[in-house]
Amino acid sequence: MGEARSAPTVGQIVLGMRLRDLREKAEVSYEQAAKALHVNQTTVRRMEKAEVGLKLPYVEKLLRTYGIPDEEVSSFLRLAEEANRPGWWHRFRDVLPDWFSLYVSLEGAASLIRAYEPHFVPGLLQTPEYARALLRVGFPHADDEEIERRVALRMERQQLLTDPEAPRLWAIVDETVLRRPVGDAEVMRGQVDRLVESLELPNVTLQVVPFSAGPHPGMFGPFQLFRFRVPELPDVVYSEGLTSASYLDERADVAAYLEALDRMGTQAVPAPRTEALLGDLRKEL
Repeated sequence: MGEARSAPTVGQIVLGMRLRDLREKAEVSYEQAAKALHVNQTTVRRMEKAEVGLKLPYVEKLLRTYGIPDEEVSSFLRLAEEANRPGWWHRFRDVLPDWFSLYVSLEGAASLIRAYEPHFVPGLLQTPEYARALLRVGFPHADDEEIERRVALRMERQQLLTDPEAPRLWAIVDETVLRRPVGDAEVMRGQVDRLVESLELPNVTLQVVPFSAGPHPGMFGPFQLFRFRVPELPDVVYSEGLTSASYLDERADVAAYLEALDRMGTQAVPAPRTEALLGDLRKEL
């Protein structure tokens, strides 16, 4: 894959980190690595940060420069070739901005997803009707075909919750999420039913922060925290704005978000009572 591409796959991120570790272990400087490739130091740095694709000839030359045995070089190159393959979401690149492509990649590789949503039901738990109503508001100039593409993308993302290696999803939502009408009453009834059904999955936990809890640490906006099975990947926090997003992996930043989630969890309705709360709300719709 060439350098002109969308967001990196998780595989590219991991292999970039491994290239950095191998270079440091071999005590090879950026200048020396760049000289071996006949490129500038920026190219090597960008490879290690997964800001460019993993060109196999470059990867092979770097590994041999670092003194990696032939057998390990072959194995690494197979991994790089696999990492360079676009993810399933590449089919939706017409409606998927680059800054959200990385989110979908991280979501699919996570072993744990902790989320806080103050405005609407988390995307992984939405019905098509609820998602469609939201997307029509979020993309007021989109035609029906584009909206349906975006709904299809969201529904396909949800399949990971029932995969053999499904991540654990622990979502905390404000009571506002359940009280704000999205679509008509039928759409809301269907969405509440979907939430109740999701609680039957062993890997899904849903908590609601009631109005009576007062102020809480997450009032600044929605965010998600991803944790991975791959030891090289640190926890990553995702925070989205209107036209862009931030990805944070510094330990101090992640710790602050984890603390906020833990504190909100104590203010929220205990998870075993969520189904009863949803049942009461369903009767009001």
